Amino acid sequence: MRRTTTFAALLSVSVLALGACSSSDSDGGDKASDNTSASASASADVCKDADGDGPKIGLAYDVGGRGDQSFNDSAYAGVAKAVDELDATCLEGEAQDAEPESAREDRLRQMADAGANAVVGVGFAYSDAINAVAPDYPDVNFGVVDGFDPDDKPNDNVAYFSFAANEASFLVGVAAAEKTASKQVGFVGGVHNDLIKGFEAGFTAGVKAVDPSIKVDVAYIEESDLSGFNDPAGGKTAAAGEFDKGADVVYHASGASGSGIFDAAVEAGDGNWAIGVDSDQYLTATADQQPHILTSALKRVDVATFDFIKSVADGSPKTSYVTYDLKNDGVGYSTSGGFVDDIKADIDGYADKIKSGEIKVPTAP
Repeated sequence: MRRTTTFAALLSVSVLALGACSSSDSDGGDKASDNTSASASASADVCKDADGDGPKIGLAYDVGGRGDQSFNDSAYAGVAKAVDELDATCLEGEAQDAEPESAREDRLRQMADAGANAVVGVGFAYSDAINAVAPDYPDVNFGVVDGFDPDDKPNDNVAYFSFAANEASFLVGVAAAEKTASKQVGFVGGVHNDLIKGFEAGFTAGVKAVDPSIKVDVAYIEESDLSGFNDPAGGKTAAAGEFDKGADVVYHASGASGSGIFDAAVEAGDGNWAIGVDSDQYLTATADQQPHILTSALKRVDVATFDFIKSVADGSPKTSYVTYDLKNDGVGYSTSGGFVDDIKADIDGYADKIKSGEIKVPTAP
């Protein structure tokens, strides 16, 4: 099947204007089998090869772009599924470090002008841009990952996806507490903002639920600069400092900077662990890193992205605020590598308590 001539022509022009993102192994799954499929699809350039008559997707990445082995790749996995199952076509654009807000708006407008009828902004930093652009394109459906409307008045053609990342972080906090031998663990955040502090809060709560005496070290790569999500060297320095102080498990919520956290765990030696975020990062880690990745907190950006695209294709696009949590399998933890198999029943027990409301996971430290 062939996409329309208009979109085909505009797509080829827009990809050049937006800048094609580099491809890399990635994933966005939940269980190991799901991750294998997502990783395989995301390693191919599906937007370049897509040639269908289904929904026309614009995927606007945050800093780090495709290949971050984190939330950008997870969104891409959702788009890859849409290409496969919904006959979709797509184009991509990537945010740059310290770019002005107008650049994000221009990226979204280019996608809409190119004929996209479903445009996804990956990351909270697209919220203002999408809110500014959406009213000018009432026939285009926009979705934003971790999105919000500063006036709490959602645009009619925008879906704002939020994830209970604090719940997933709680579960990997339980894993860290049960695996630590030093009774000291660490957390590294990419940027010190409210969103990432939710990861910190959940992780700390999970650790303390198991053993209140365990010490939790906290470090952030950047205070406000979004480059903290694309700074492996900075991540490595932050994690190495925590390992040097005695932590033997370090959890990160830092996007592409996470590869540095994994390297720090490798250099810290046997018995030291890192915990991934957003996707099952064991599957995209190097052979040297894999033995040190205890688990990953899963934030199913791929599920939200695909659900949104499918809703557009079905003629009933999702709008307003949509939350993904443990109850609807929007978040979770990975088991690849088998390192948490012996404590899985304990982790799942805490998950059940969260689902039932017996445990209320904090959203701020």
